[in-house]
Amino acid sequence: MTTRIVELRRGILKKNDELAAGLRQRFTSAGVLVLNLVSSPGTGKTAFLELTLRELRSRGAKAAALVGDLETDNDARRLAASGAPVRQINTHGICHLDAEMVTKHLEDWEGVSLAGLEYLFIENVGNLVCPSSYDLGERIRVALLSVTEGEDKPLKYPGLFNSSDAAVITKIDLAVPCGFDRALALKNINEIRPGIRIFETSAKTGAGMDEWLAYLAEQARPS
Repeated sequence: MTTRIVELRRGILKKNDELAAGLRQRFTSAGVLVLNLVSSPGTGKTAFLELTLRELRSRGAKAAALVGDLETDNDARRLAASGAPVRQINTHGICHLDAEMVTKHLEDWEGVSLAGLEYLFIENVGNLVCPSSYDLGERIRVALLSVTEGEDKPLKYPGLFNSSDAAVITKIDLAVPCGFDRALALKNINEIRPGIRIFETSAKTGAGMDEWLAYLAEQARPS
């Protein structure tokens, strides 16, 4: 039985990787920078993305978002208030997005063309384990960590942080009341992924957003 489960998992991931490769080619051809945002529930991922979309829009950048949740379209409606095109993906119990879901929701997204975008954000389902195994064709995977979660999350979930290109610490305005050890958190992140870009942010105060937006602009420039 164990062997059969392993074979099924390998088959699922192989199919996903093939679809993801096709998505990556589409994104590259369209000239859109795609980011996959991954965190546990309650990290403040939606608030961070909402502020990101608002700031990009205020700078004249064209951005859109796909939002993954098990049920409801609450986050999609919240993000749509930014003025950016947003589409909900409900997984109905599946704990991650996969390349097939992304492909399907891109196909009939009325009024949205990849070629007309500079940025496409994919807000993954709140989970630190499953999403790390599924390539969505993104160029940048972002791991988010809240100061309310503790400094040892990167050590507990090394797969996500090791496979990410950037890390964002959220709710930095609550660091002091939460007793968050900033130096230890940075040490732990770098222990898992040496040299990774780290941003310390607050969606409430706007702290760290200038650095984050500068990074996005830098990554979106043609190489």
